[in-house]
Amino acid sequence: MIGMNNTIFSLGLILLFGFIGAKIIRGIRIPAITAYLLVGIIIGPYMLNLVSKGILGSSGLISNIVLGFIAFSIGQNFLISTFRKIGRPVLWISILEAGGAWILVTLAFLFILKQPFHIAFLFGAISSATAPAATTMVIREYKAKGSFTDTLLGIVAIDDAWCLIIFAISLAISKSVVASTAASFLLPKVVFHSLLEIFGAFILGGVFAVALSYFSRYTRTSEDLLIYTIGFILLNIGLSIYLHLSVLLSCMSMGAALVNINRVSFKFFDTLRSIDSPLYLLFFVLAGANLDIGLLKTLGLSGLFYLIFRSFGKIGGAYLGGRISTSSYRIRRYIGLGLFPQAGVALGVALIAKANFPQIGEMIFSTIVATTIIYELIGPSFTKFALRKAGEIL
Repeated sequence: MIGMNNTIFSLGLILLFGFIGAKIIRGIRIPAITAYLLVGIIIGPYMLNLVSKGILGSSGLISNIVLGFIAFSIGQNFLISTFRKIGRPVLWISILEAGGAWILVTLAFLFILKQPFHIAFLFGAISSATAPAATTMVIREYKAKGSFTDTLLGIVAIDDAWCLIIFAISLAISKSVVASTAASFLLPKVVFHSLLEIFGAFILGGVFAVALSYFSRYTRTSEDLLIYTIGFILLNIGLSIYLHLSVLLSCMSMGAALVNINRVSFKFFDTLRSIDSPLYLLFFVLAGANLDIGLLKTLGLSGLFYLIFRSFGKIGGAYLGGRISTSSYRIRRYIGLGLFPQAGVALGVALIAKANFPQIGEMIFSTIVATTIIYELIGPSFTKFALRKAGEIL
């Protein structure tokens, strides 16, 4: 078929099929990201086979670029003045619900499923992510208002940032553990390499933020600013890969530093929104196309345990965070139910895990795609239930 050998034709098919297919699927009230994943599965190599090998082979490149954009945008949420406004409840609940999922899923995979440490650690890290789009969509649809809604919005706004940090730490440690043989394994060596990768990414992101802010005075038009901003993000991504640093953390720290040192930093983030839609569509459709449907039969317990323990981790961690921050009973009891959806960042870091650990990465990625579809389908219903129990929708 023409799409199999023609990369450009295949790219056009992905964009148009993704756009049209998502419109049709969303007509039955399925979230956009889930629709993109389903379209990718349908046109991928295991069904209609309309995606060229060239495009599939470029998935790593595309995912690094799109994740760099996503991480940079997430950095916008780390404005110091914003942290002062959102207060203790949002910080405590967001940190502990992300950490709760990380710990419970890791322990479940390690001690119940008897998975190697690095596999359990990566699954736990990925489970910490929450998809803000699905939760925000429900809040807007039902016009929810009140302290519960405000707290929930604050949590989902910064939750993915904690996931990026947790995953970067987990990935660095996992790579160091795998690289060390049983005979030569030294904990100090693992810790040193992990810290070097993490703090090196923060430093690199900060340096790029200063340069981006300083030289932006030479941009005159919105077009200039768009090209300039994209160029800096790509340089950051490329240098991070070359130096073996975390792309996610370097781009997120670049955005976080920029928003705190530049009074008009919003212009950098706003200009990217004019081009991010087709990139995100391409990213999610390719994620679906990369799914090995044959592996779904073998997911069984890993998928089930991931769903169960991630959910308990979110609920339990949110409850504990609510207790520590002395939040109201309604927030403590129901806020975790609004944090089930997972999507973009979870899929992105799963792709990174797949690239770094080829032997077991396909299993990790397939599990996350399958559970993402499930969470995106059931998550909005739990969010609606939580808002209703909190008394902020009818």
